[in-house]
Amino acid sequence: MDKTTHFFGTSVFGQLISLIDSKIITASAKKHGSDHYVKKFKTKDHLISMLFCSFAKCTSLREVSGAMLGLSGKTKHFQLNHIPKKSTLSDSNKRRDCDVFGEIYNKLLKQYGHYISDSRIKDVINKQVEIIDSSTISLFKDILKCVGRHPKTGKKKGGIKLHATINVDETAPKMVWLTSAATHDHVLLNSLKHNANTIYVFDKGYNDYKAFDKFSQTDTGFVTRIKDNAAYKTLNDCKIEEHIHSGVEKDEIIEVQVKYENNTRPLKLRKVQFYDRNLKRRFEFLTNLFEMRADLIAAIYKLRWQIELLFKQLKQNFPLKYFLGDNENAIKIQIYCALIANLLMTVIQKTLKRKWAFSNLVSFCKIHLFNYIHLFRFLEHPDKDWQKTYDELMQPSLF
Repeated sequence: MDKTTHFFGTSVFGQLISLIDSKIITASAKKHGSDHYVKKFKTKDHLISMLFCSFAKCTSLREVSGAMLGLSGKTKHFQLNHIPKKSTLSDSNKRRDCDVFGEIYNKLLKQYGHYISDSRIKDVINKQVEIIDSSTISLFKDILKCVGRHPKTGKKKGGIKLHATINVDETAPKMVWLTSAATHDHVLLNSLKHNANTIYVFDKGYNDYKAFDKFSQTDTGFVTRIKDNAAYKTLNDCKIEEHIHSGVEKDEIIEVQVKYENNTRPLKLRKVQFYDRNLKRRFEFLTNLFEMRADLIAAIYKLRWQIELLFKQLKQNFPLKYFLGDNENAIKIQIYCALIANLLMTVIQKTLKRKWAFSNLVSFCKIHLFNYIHLFRFLEHPDKDWQKTYDELMQPSLF
């Protein structure tokens, strides 16, 4: 068979890289100036090397550079122009602005958003539900400030907090912020866009009455849980309709005091008390959605669990326990590249007609990363006889 860089003549890793348009990388690198004064190891080479780290689950710089060095002469099919040495990759992780990788992720999400979106929930309530949460990743050194007391040994580890916003009908973060673990969650509420067609869902760690006041002024909806020690005054009890699920125990209009620098102003909110029979727990929700049914508010908050599953998916399938650098920039680059890898695998999962568990897809790609098989065809028909003619194997990519 003649050598070719056509789709099937490309390894699984090459097929994954082909999902990233080179124009996106070039435009992002130009915007952030990440290739200024760089002779060989450009942004594209850096991205491909770090994606290899994510897919192959490498745990050290030596492992990444050593594994890629063994591919000398075979890198054309996955578009790598310069194989990095350990020191080259280390210096690039330290010096190249991590924001260029965030820019690439955002553009890829915009490109492939229609593959991963599902508008069924939006069609029901006529508003876009967005979930906000954060997850802390422990670090091996005190690089970023962490929370908690100092251990007896006197050595304290650092921590980085991944703040994410996802659309309830998507399975990839829409917006991402990376801060030190000591940063309080509620400060991120100021970064959200206010929109009358949006409902934000978050846990009680984000409670901030000033932010709630701004939401109400712009008709932006939110659903959260009220804190146990919250101070409020009950204005009136709403009648619970008979057809509503019996889990709704109370529906009240309350008033809280919003403290500003020069004055204090009252804010009307709605408090819904709901008993979950499955969990055998009682929840109290806080919202500014006065017209919505009480049981639907409880159902909206229950959707928040999707972002917890996303964080679990990221941490279990990509190397976010071992980092290749001991500086903040290198850590952020690795997290952004893990997000890009997660997005690419999500696009593949959503494109396939055959159902695959996400973890099984990632494991398959890791095992066959440099095997020359037609990724999409194999995943659609893994039990099929793959002794095909040359012309059939040379069909173009699904994308």
